[in-house]
Amino acid sequence: MKAYLDIVRNVLEKGAVRHNRTGVDAITVAGVMFEHDMSQGFPLLTTKSVPLRLVASELEFFLRGISDKRWLQERDNHIWDEWCSPSIVPYAHDSATKQKMLEERDLGPIYGWQWRHFGAEYNGYDKDYSSKGVDQVKRVVNLLKTNPDDRQMLVLAWNPMDIEKVIPPFCHYGWQVTVMDGKLNLMWNQRSVDVALGLPFNIASYGLLLHLLCKEAGFKEGRLVGFLGDTHIYTNHVDGLKEQLSRVPMKLPLIRTNNFTSIFDWKYTDSEVIGYEHHPRIKFEVAV
Repeated sequence: MKAYLDIVRNVLEKGAVRHNRTGVDAITVAGVMFEHDMSQGFPLLTTKSVPLRLVASELEFFLRGISDKRWLQERDNHIWDEWCSPSIVPYAHDSATKQKMLEERDLGPIYGWQWRHFGAEYNGYDKDYSSKGVDQVKRVVNLLKTNPDDRQMLVLAWNPMDIEKVIPPFCHYGWQVTVMDGKLNLMWNQRSVDVALGLPFNIASYGLLLHLLCKEAGFKEGRLVGFLGDTHIYTNHVDGLKEQLSRVPMKLPLIRTNNFTSIFDWKYTDSEVIGYEHHPRIKFEVAV
């Protein structure tokens, strides 16, 4: 995907080295835009492999408003293993704390919980939050079906009341949909962007969300746009990204969702990519 590779080049060529909470320096630029026309294919990187299974299961996790990372682990998804709520285990870099974070299952009021229960009081992963807070996803779906010209189809994860209860605090903090000429467009906002590891997942995740909303409301797929704030490449990711820049991108795959009834009943196994050809995997270490 040229749009992604252009961001990589931009950061490597124009970025400034900065220190950050992880202890691993990052090359950073301020303010980048990602754009993709969904008619050109599903935005899954081809210069390395990005498993849709992991992207889709995390999205289902968000759409269900779950905050228990064991749900992901039971589906062989370990991208949240290193994290937990700092209200339970205060964040630190020492090995003992990292082990406690690994063992704790409560992630706190993270993305999906905010999507489905914004404004409610969070009391743990194992509580029943039915009808508590604002269900922003249901609100957007209802507007898509009843007033698709509305300009308030917006979902926020950034809740100032809860930013001390999650680590990292809401990197992608909001998304909006619009409908124009029968096409649904999705725009997401991201305050902090890990270009090597996080951004490929964010692109694919919001592309999949756009796809599901189109199936839910009967629109064609339009534009996917990301407004990216602190956009950075960790110094230990530079070599891997340079390897990607040397690779020739392949044709983007297509996305297909089977037996769809509702976005609220959708399971990650219902969606698959068709014709996904890609270069070999590149391993990047997570900056915790």
